[in-house]
Amino acid sequence: MVLKAELHCHIEGAASPRLVEQKAAKYGADVSGFIRNGRYVWNDFTSFLQAYDRASMLFRAQEDYAELAEEYLMSLGRQGAIYSEFFISTDHALGAGLDPSAYIEGLAEGIRRAKAATGIECRMIATGLRHRGPEAVTAAARYIAAHPHPLITGFGMAGDERMYHSEDFATAFDIARDSGLGITVHAGELAGWESVADALDALKPARIGHGVRAVENPDLVKRLADAQIVLECCPGSNISLGVYKNFGSHPFAALARAGVPVTLNSDDPPFFHTDIQQEYDIAATHFGYDDRMLSDVTATALKAAFIDEGTRYALLRRLYQDKTVCAIDEFFAGSASNS
Repeated sequence: MVLKAELHCHIEGAASPRLVEQKAAKYGADVSGFIRNGRYVWNDFTSFLQAYDRASMLFRAQEDYAELAEEYLMSLGRQGAIYSEFFISTDHALGAGLDPSAYIEGLAEGIRRAKAATGIECRMIATGLRHRGPEAVTAAARYIAAHPHPLITGFGMAGDERMYHSEDFATAFDIARDSGLGITVHAGELAGWESVADALDALKPARIGHGVRAVENPDLVKRLADAQIVLECCPGSNISLGVYKNFGSHPFAALARAGVPVTLNSDDPPFFHTDIQQEYDIAATHFGYDDRMLSDVTATALKAAFIDEGTRYALLRRLYQDKTVCAIDEFFAGSASNS
């Protein structure tokens, strides 16, 4: 089995319909409007966000979030994942009536449980929700900066990419960057290549969530390749949301051939009927990736992960378990030359 790493998954969006139905029973809620026959129901991006929000509101206690994180990371471990970063949203915690500190500690407990059981490493990426506006995203950044947690190592922005301009959020990202957090931002998914260019100019991220629409502008592709900006690609999600009609038209392989660092991720797995194993299978079946190339994708994710160098080295040792330490040293040398 090829060892895997994932950089782009929303933890509320990783909740299985079964787990959400359990929480609905616990809190006496009705989920018939967005779960039917054990599957999430939505028909476009707007209704997807509505279903996502309704499901997330059923996680209302610290232990609910511990259970969610543990269940998700345990599933990743079974699929051969050795590292995960997932997005968290203090806005969702507040909307569910949960103090953000309890929310974060619940997720951290789930991370600890899963690591004890499987060895999987995990970090959290705090996010602001774009469609709630610049003030809300800035408030999210201020909270994380004022309440640092060792497992929160990055900051990003999710939500409806079609709303506002990247420059509207520059203050929030400056706050996060100044507090030592790694920077990523969703761009180039529902909006075109201009969204990616604007994010690079205004927010200066090390990674772009999705970013695939950059392929529409060759000069932008070259810019991404020259700067080695990592794309957190989610092919299964892109097809489910209609960004591309089929995997044959998806630009993952073309971007990689152009020198852009690409990774594989599940985004909101049960909503899009996928998981990290399926994303690696998609790359093998539709993009022609063999096991060596898939391991290189994992290495790219580990190189881009928002972790300390000691943890990165240990994870690379696990990935290159049949290689010499010299191979890992060469990897780090390559990383330095590209930075």
